[in-house]
Amino acid sequence: MKENILIKNATLVNEGKTFSSDVLIVDGKIASIQKNISAGENTKIIDASGLHLLPGLIDDQVHFREPGLTHKAEIYTEAKAAVAGGVTSFMEMPNTVPPATTQELLEQKYTRASEVSLANYSFYMGTTNTNIDEVLATDQKTVCGLKVFLGSSTGDMLVDNEKELDEIFSKVKMLIAVHAEDDGMIKNNLEKFKAQYGDNIPAKFHPQIRSREACFASSSKAVARAKKFGTRLHVFHLSTADELSLFDNSIPLKEKYITAEVCVHHLWFTDADYDRLGNFIKWNPAIKSAADRDALWNAVLDNRIDVIATDHAPHTLEEKNLVYTKAPSGGPLIQHSLVAMLEKSFEGKISIERVVEKMSHAVADLFRIEKRGYIREGYWADLVLVNLNSPWTVTKESLLYKCGWSPLEGNVFRAKVEKTFVNGNLVFDNGKFDESVRGMRMLFGSF
Repeated sequence: MKENILIKNATLVNEGKTFSSDVLIVDGKIASIQKNISAGENTKIIDASGLHLLPGLIDDQVHFREPGLTHKAEIYTEAKAAVAGGVTSFMEMPNTVPPATTQELLEQKYTRASEVSLANYSFYMGTTNTNIDEVLATDQKTVCGLKVFLGSSTGDMLVDNEKELDEIFSKVKMLIAVHAEDDGMIKNNLEKFKAQYGDNIPAKFHPQIRSREACFASSSKAVARAKKFGTRLHVFHLSTADELSLFDNSIPLKEKYITAEVCVHHLWFTDADYDRLGNFIKWNPAIKSAADRDALWNAVLDNRIDVIATDHAPHTLEEKNLVYTKAPSGGPLIQHSLVAMLEKSFEGKISIERVVEKMSHAVADLFRIEKRGYIREGYWADLVLVNLNSPWTVTKESLLYKCGWSPLEGNVFRAKVEKTFVNGNLVFDNGKFDESVRGMRMLFGSF
């Protein structure tokens, strides 16, 4: 018989409120939320005095590199880093080797996650210019969405055939998530800088190569196409002030058919950081100006941007130390996304209640995830206990990423994740992991 867990004296942050309560977990789900719950038989008591209890984060965009790129990362290592950072569920990208562009290859990733992942999981179905039949066979109940690369990033999954895009946008009934950058504009920009610098282009020019114009051109086309066909469109990793005019905050999230995401690095860094960090903050789309960052923050707070994620995308140190044209874009973030955003709450940029909304509640609502993302009776007990007064420094030794580095090394965070529960299992406890349990495949409602 599975042991019940009673979390006592916690400060809950949930659905816009912060309040004291106990939480009882039975058979992996939240059975009761109230003060002064008495422990019954077969119950483990956890005293959470002085700690804040949050719903586990749900990251809608990660690259865990398996299969085929496991020298950078694996589902096992990155899911372990995720739960250490308070992320209890993730949705992973299809641009692996081979890419997940058939139902068979997609299911192989689910099978692998069921064997090794400490966190809950889902995987996007990938698109190409020629796989519409495979795409249409995807089960909306068991797959988070369809991923379309409108700008080439990592891998060979660019979809640039206008007829094929019309077919995808008109026929697919599930959520379509896009990476939106205009590939032709980027290639033209790159050639101009290569003519001056060769391959050794200073990283500070990355936002001029992968320019704001390239972002807006692609995002605006995607939104226009979605409006034409009534498509359920989600635009990943906004990076410019210009794109924000494409998104609406006049209706509730659950009624939106066009939604947007911003990533932690676009809220944390600016183009001034390229001189210090170079390729280590080379992401696609590029980190841009302080004015763009400020505009993105404003859009998070006024709900033009719906969710905050990571685009966790590890590469090795050796790869990142290559010259600009050879160094891949992306970096690891999932172990530090929660504490980074809590640091911004300490700075007064965003409330802790809005952090929870944008990284848990809204993700569950946007993707129609069943029984996750909230602290509610009957929901799966995906929970995080955080100490808001436990400063610590990000060191190389503290990293759990297989790639072994982070652009946040040296940063001091005031909040620390102490315990993480996945489906009621205490998988992370002050640096120790229970590796006897596995996460679950997430399920989704229809649009």
